[in-house]
Amino acid sequence: MKKSLILASIAAVAALVSGCAGYTPRGALLTEVTLPYAVAEGSAKVDTLKVGKSQCKDLLSLIAQGDASIAAAMKNGDIKKVHFVDWKANNILGLIGNYECTVYGE
Repeated sequence: MKKSLILASIAAVAALVSGCAGYTPRGALLTEVTLPYAVAEGSAKVDTLKVGKSQCKDLLSLIAQGDASIAAAMKNGDIKKVHFVDWKANNILGLIGNYECTVYGE
């Protein structure tokens, strides 16, 4: 009995700390990352660019709502020409997640 409890505990810990390889890093307990998503041709001074943001949220990994698209961020920042896009994720235990797209452009 004790041996099976130990094996079950080891399996549970292994499941929590293991992950699938993918484009975005994900933590089993906490994810808080900002990543580059896309870069367009051309360059401009970053401090002169307009910034637009869009976001979506999820709850319990069961309900997800919002528009975190590049198009929504462009509209929110009145951007016509995109220079680059960043993507930010914040998720705690898969219970509460916030995802944000930030577009920089003219």
